[in-house]
Amino acid sequence: MLFAVSMTFIDQTIVSIAAPSIIGELGLSSSGMQWVVNAYLLSLAAFFALGGRLADVLGHRRVMLAGTVVFVVSSAICGAVPSGGGAQAWLVIFRAVQGFGAALMFPAALAVVVEVFPVERRGRALALFFGVSGGLTALGPILGGWLTSWTWRAIFWVNVPVAVIAIVLTLMARIRNHPRPERIDWTGAALAAAGMGLSVLGLQQASSWGWDSPLTWLCIVGGLLILALLVVVELRTEHPLITMRIFADRAFSVDNAVLFFAMMSFVPVFFFASVYAQVALDYSPNQAGLYLLMFFAGFGPASQIGGRILDRRGARPAMIQGTLVGAIGFALWAAHITDLSLGDQWVYIVISGAGIGLLLTPASTDAVNRAIGRSYGEVTGITQTLRNYSASVSLAVLGTILLHTLTDRVEETLTQHGVPAGEAHSSAVRISQSITGHGGGSGTPAGVDSTVLQQIRMDFAEANQPVLYGMAAALVVAFLCARLHPGTRVTAADEAPAGPAAGKAADAADGGGATGGPVP
Repeated sequence: MLFAVSMTFIDQTIVSIAAPSIIGELGLSSSGMQWVVNAYLLSLAAFFALGGRLADVLGHRRVMLAGTVVFVVSSAICGAVPSGGGAQAWLVIFRAVQGFGAALMFPAALAVVVEVFPVERRGRALALFFGVSGGLTALGPILGGWLTSWTWRAIFWVNVPVAVIAIVLTLMARIRNHPRPERIDWTGAALAAAGMGLSVLGLQQASSWGWDSPLTWLCIVGGLLILALLVVVELRTEHPLITMRIFADRAFSVDNAVLFFAMMSFVPVFFFASVYAQVALDYSPNQAGLYLLMFFAGFGPASQIGGRILDRRGARPAMIQGTLVGAIGFALWAAHITDLSLGDQWVYIVISGAGIGLLLTPASTDAVNRAIGRSYGEVTGITQTLRNYSASVSLAVLGTILLHTLTDRVEETLTQHGVPAGEAHSSAVRISQSITGHGGGSGTPAGVDSTVLQQIRMDFAEANQPVLYGMAAALVVAFLCARLHPGTRVTAADEAPAGPAAGKAADAADGGGATGGPVP
């Protein structure tokens, strides 16, 4: 399962590194490249809920394999894009298909891990799962930079051998498939995809369209209204896509609230820290990846500790400790972000990563453990949907704060160096957009005097301070949510079986195939 999901994590960051090469060879515009990056994330957010439900109905192993095949085939097709006028449409379409494959694969893969480990050992198992898969996100920039030096197409083709290994290992593991003969709520699936897709689209495009654009708010508000309609429909549906009564479980709701606010810090930190390292510290993309590894130096070990705390004491202590440590770490990191040296910052980066590592596994695992009737795929789909939506909100809001703060500071710098006021403002906007531009690549602006450039690097470091303080504030809210957790634990006796029908269907589906039982 780790081999399978590693592709989805790496793909979140690897494409942005190759963006300049893709733009140069295929002749795409920066906005067109942004759509190539966003299409994957948009599709991922839109179809997570459906992917989780399909995993429960058709069987976790079957949907995981199907999602892997869809993901890797579309990835290979992306790498084979022909030059010409249709290149952008080709990439956008198959990146969206790739996101759909990931939305099938990830909930099913996580559900497999949950299903084969007993509840008292899931903390340690999922700590390894989230620790390794999360750490792979930092490899995206490093791997992307190395592969792009050969050909940018390799960033898509590298998924093929990884997928082959994942499929072979899955078949060798002889994991049982446990389908459940229930209806698929296609109405709910359509509403979920439309609501999530439309609102995330508005958040993604807010920086391009502007927060004062009616189109931005039409997408965001329209998407939220559709999601509100989804809740009404699901409450009246016999076999809903999302079983709304699970939110009546206070612990489940708190787990998801903690994840929602914590992910405002965890997911965006890859983008902001990577660009900061390249602009303020003048690192190469590969060196920026190493800068991110400082975060995972704390995240990896702490995730193992968080998993063990979950197994022994429940999720509440780990979530409280993790949110508190993370908030302190991000606040200290923000205070020292203007020290343009990794040596002055690495301790606070490690503390920040440790805080996220402590809380991620307990919150995610405790939420999945509370699935009704072992609907692990459905619950995983819910938690991943909330995590992705949270990341979209955070990237949009914090990205806007970064852009406006940087523009103001660069304008002040240019004015101090004798640039006329009107020209200083337009130049500051252009420079700021060049540095923080999504999809079209990021980096220090060309054609700027070295003295001014050094000050712009400091301006960018200072502009990142409110971003990191915002991440710390989000973790403070997560801390307050964590304190509301009742502290109850799920035991093996609490887990209700999926039902006799599911068991019979599973036996029939396995036939002479997967005869091995769950991994002890």
